[in-house]
Amino acid sequence: MIIPREPQSSAAVAEHYDELDRFYRDIWGEHVHHGLWTTGRETPDGAVEALIAHLADALALVHGQHVCDVGCGYGATAEWLARHHGVRVTGVTLSAAQIGRADQRVVGSPRLRFLRQDWLANTFEDGAFDHVIAIESSEHMPDKQRFFDEAYRTLKPGGRLAIYAWLARDRSRSWEERLLLEPICREGRLPGMGTEAEYRAWAEKAGFDMDGFEDLSRRVRRTWSLCAGRVATKLLTRPDYRRYLLDARSKNRVFALSLPRIWLAYRTGSMRYGLLTAHKPSDRA
Repeated sequence: MIIPREPQSSAAVAEHYDELDRFYRDIWGEHVHHGLWTTGRETPDGAVEALIAHLADALALVHGQHVCDVGCGYGATAEWLARHHGVRVTGVTLSAAQIGRADQRVVGSPRLRFLRQDWLANTFEDGAFDHVIAIESSEHMPDKQRFFDEAYRTLKPGGRLAIYAWLARDRSRSWEERLLLEPICREGRLPGMGTEAEYRAWAEKAGFDMDGFEDLSRRVRRTWSLCAGRVATKLLTRPDYRRYLLDARSKNRVFALSLPRIWLAYRTGSMRYGLLTAHKPSDRA
């Protein structure tokens, strides 16, 4: 696993998203995750929704099931799943800014509930959910094994786990770690970036049976070209963007450096993006 030189806590993750809230909404929109391009003709919004739809298909969601969205962001993904599949969704996030916007969605849908709490110290009962999903949030967990352990504990027997994750290349080279992967972790407030093999091992140690792994790196990497273009446009047209980057008090301005790093990490294969699916065996409590 790639570990940043400076330890990244859950509090630092929350601060990152709170401080960068307006920039995330400008650059990423309401869905704070990658898009999925299959034909190459998808619009950016269509690609983002395609990523959610791909996860929903992998889980074979059934109307009325209860899903936990770990690291729910602004709640847009949870709302999409509730609207398109009739499931109930409980979302959790560390960010005060994100929970404030997510809670606004509850008024329009009785199937939604959002909580501000740490997944690693959550308050859910054993067997509370039919499915647990984590879209680009496991990277922010300081204790990856506990992340999987809590998913196992809170799933019903037979329940399924689906994770979209940023991953390091297996057996990454020293220059990749030094110039790309370690800085990406440090600048993006990732306590650690695991490999596919490590994710499989954590899931199996928690008790899961693996269902599959799909490498989607080539189909999502266009996201970063779009983000870089949007940031460049904002810097040219918005004085507030320039002021933020030049202000030494801006603790998370360093994340701007990660945009070209992540783009290059995908292009070189140093970083991967995958969908891992697993289930809790029906004969285990």
